[in-house]
Amino acid sequence: MTWASEIEELRRRETLAEQMGGAEKVARQHARGKLDARARIAGLVDAGSFREIGKIAGKGHYGPDGELLDLSPSNVIFGRANIAGRAVVASADDFTVRGGAADAAIHRKFVQCEQMAHTLKIPLIRMIDGTGGGGSVKTLEEIGATYVPATPGWGEIVKNLETVPVVALALGPTAGLGAARVVASHYSIMVKGLSQLFAAGPAVVEAIGEASSKESLGGSAIHTRNGVVDEEVADEYEAFARARQFLSYLPSHVGQLAARTASADPVDRRDESLLGIVPREAKQVYSMRRVLEAVCDTGSVFEMGRMWGRAAITAFARLDGWPVAVVASDPSYLGGSWDARTSEKVERFIKLADQFRLPVVHLVDNPGFMIGFTAENAGTIRYGVNAMNAIYKATVPLACVVVRRAYGIAGSAMSNAEAFQYRFAWPSGDWGSLPIEGGIEVAYKSEIEAADDPAAHLEAIRGRLNLVRSPFRTAEKFGIEDIIDPRDTRPLLCEFAGLAWAALGA
Repeated sequence: MTWASEIEELRRRETLAEQMGGAEKVARQHARGKLDARARIAGLVDAGSFREIGKIAGKGHYGPDGELLDLSPSNVIFGRANIAGRAVVASADDFTVRGGAADAAIHRKFVQCEQMAHTLKIPLIRMIDGTGGGGSVKTLEEIGATYVPATPGWGEIVKNLETVPVVALALGPTAGLGAARVVASHYSIMVKGLSQLFAAGPAVVEAIGEASSKESLGGSAIHTRNGVVDEEVADEYEAFARARQFLSYLPSHVGQLAARTASADPVDRRDESLLGIVPREAKQVYSMRRVLEAVCDTGSVFEMGRMWGRAAITAFARLDGWPVAVVASDPSYLGGSWDARTSEKVERFIKLADQFRLPVVHLVDNPGFMIGFTAENAGTIRYGVNAMNAIYKATVPLACVVVRRAYGIAGSAMSNAEAFQYRFAWPSGDWGSLPIEGGIEVAYKSEIEAADDPAAHLEAIRGRLNLVRSPFRTAEKFGIEDIIDPRDTRPLLCEFAGLAWAALGA
């Protein structure tokens, strides 16, 4: 006697589970231009590495004699896999089974997926496609009562945010709980034209008198520009590639250090273009992204959240193979002034870097917080202070390069001024409590008005002040630690990275 018949039944159940919602619904999924859940997992993880957990969980359909006729599988597929040889929890909602709704997921399976990540301390990737809620209002008749809303298992999601890197890919319409699961991540992605995200879909929103389509209500053009989602990509395969790349900069869990990679880029490389990249005319802009590419390891810059909070660039990069988190001003947007969204973005990124113990490099060209009615109405100063607080509270090593401007409270948020300042300035450095150009008329108002030739007197004052605004005057007083040749930025930052990682225990 053997158990061969039971193994035969197991294989049959596995085959039924692999059919997902059935050939017709899978074909409908493909016709929408979407991969099915199993193809998504195959496209994300290392080939042959996925070991599924709970594959045959679902709802069996039986004949009069108890024989299995069919199986409706759970619409949550998850298991252990590898990405670049490193263990992860990979999960995907199956839209072909009840549109990805939670009432077809089997709650314990959903919870076990989340628990696996923080228990084993391995990154979690959620591929979300569907409502993810508790079903339609029709279920109330089946239950026979309404219920006070709760989200069982949300505590596991919170634990993951505190413990391991969490990546969420919105790969279709995601509403309610599905939308919340996208946002409850460290890095999130939407596919242009394919993904939508909303608290409630168009049909529900129409009940409050607002007509809309899925795309106009919650498309990627909205949520990658308001900060709800980090990234917009062209297709699902690009989403998989971005998720893999994001994880490459982070450790598997809090308490572990991220990995250094081999770099063929010489530490002592000096980019000649840096000598003239900052214009002498203060109002002219330049490409800070070009600066990043010039000083970081070639091809290592991975920007996060490019389309929102645009006055600051937040990116991961490598210096001599060491991973670092980079915050850099972008003078091409609002002149680099921090508005509310930019401040929120910087705060979130600094907290992420500190949580996963990545040293921070800050490239500064900040003329201050955004001013004016719109900025005040948006509560800019509150968000700005929160960003400054995050920088002051961060415990990882931080290095600053003052590329050009650093004015006011926002300029002072470049680093914790009460700690050791690992800082350099370029000769283009220009700083103060407020820009001279905007402050002369206020500070010297009565003197200028009393002059026989106010315009000429204003120019004379400006000339005197320009003599003392030289960064070398500040360096004389040790108000700035070092002024450097911009071409030496890479060698000096690589040195910082080595020292920072030694301090972190690498």
